[in-house]
Amino acid sequence: MNHSLHSEIPERRRPDVPLRAGMVGFGMIFDETYRPFFEQAGQRGFYSPDVGVITCQLAAVVSLTGRRAEAYRAQAPHHLATFTSETGEHGLQTLLQSSTGAALDAVCIATPDDRHFDAARLALMAGKHVLIEKPSVLSLSELDELHRLAQHHQRLVRVVYHKLFDPDHKRLRTLVVDGVLSHVNHGYCSLLEPKSVGLGQFATWNHGRNPGTYVACHYLKLIDFTFGGRLISVSATGQRGLAGTIDGPTWDSTQLRVTYAYPDRRTASFDIHTSWVTPDNFPGYVEQEVQFRFDNGVWNGHSRKRGIELTVEGRTPHELKTTINTHYNGQAIEPWNERTQRGYGIEAIERFFREVAYIEYASTGTRTSRLQEVNALSFSSLTADRPVVAAVQALEAILASSVNSCPDGVVRVDTAEGGLTLWLPGAAHPVVLYAPKVYQDE
Repeated sequence: MNHSLHSEIPERRRPDVPLRAGMVGFGMIFDETYRPFFEQAGQRGFYSPDVGVITCQLAAVVSLTGRRAEAYRAQAPHHLATFTSETGEHGLQTLLQSSTGAALDAVCIATPDDRHFDAARLALMAGKHVLIEKPSVLSLSELDELHRLAQHHQRLVRVVYHKLFDPDHKRLRTLVVDGVLSHVNHGYCSLLEPKSVGLGQFATWNHGRNPGTYVACHYLKLIDFTFGGRLISVSATGQRGLAGTIDGPTWDSTQLRVTYAYPDRRTASFDIHTSWVTPDNFPGYVEQEVQFRFDNGVWNGHSRKRGIELTVEGRTPHELKTTINTHYNGQAIEPWNERTQRGYGIEAIERFFREVAYIEYASTGTRTSRLQEVNALSFSSLTADRPVVAAVQALEAILASSVNSCPDGVVRVDTAEGGLTLWLPGAAHPVVLYAPKVYQDE
């Protein structure tokens, strides 16, 4: 935005009413990022030059059983303990039909990835702004439908790609944009989580799922946003036997390869390895690593080795971890003795609510022009999510074919046969996963 979130302070201020948010899903992600955001933004808010002081109220929660929501209510700060709680598979629909739901400004979706679409669709149909955890959806046709609804109801939809807010990744993109690093040649990314995640926290929903869809999209977005170019092919392999049976649909780990083409006709391939069966006594909460090779340089990043090691007798590495990523999310007692929680995981959520407040309450332009202005910042928009969702849909199709004894498939993007086509060994014709163009500006 040229004049929006950083302009001079306008004369008009928004009404002294908080933005009201609904939360769909109340698991690990809520506790790590949404909880500290709402606790801090509801109590003291945050400042925007275009709007003034913005506060956010967690007005409603939707979850399957409500147990975690009620446990949180019992110990939540007073300003958060008044939220409405709806449960069951139709909890969001019930909420949106209520007076509390009618008053919501936005809905945040942090459910398992295969439940994102239905929740986002309901929220948009009810006229709410929507924030979705990655991956936004699992297919391009679902993405098309959300985009249509967002346009029809004139609402903002953002995807939480918090790694774009990571200071290390912002520095990488800055070097690329400034031309210090020239033309990426290839890259490797890994994100490995412990068994307590894949076999514990996610055990109730991981049947038929895979860790690649769950977290590889972080790096798919980082690659797409940082280096540009166009996705042209996707291939994948994986392993089974711990999270599910050796020949079943549940995957322990995946190895995903995406290839991009650039305007100079050169290409680059990127390998993304993911797992959720790392041993629980691993020293970090998660193992994350990126390596990118350029014509004139090398970038190596390792989020677990950013400089902090901790040893507490009898507590590390199980209860506490030996290595800590305080950039993502860290609790601290400030020098003035205020207890806070900060990090890029929280910043991504705050950015969304800044944008919502700007659209609804800023004095510059019209609401329509402000919405268009925000949507033009495509870093987390639905339009910019097309290559990521294409890669996710391709991964799901390749793994499903492997389960059906047809491994080694390759998905190609925007060929004469279709926008997303799965080519299996020995087959004369591809399976068309998505007929329209993935890149629709051609």
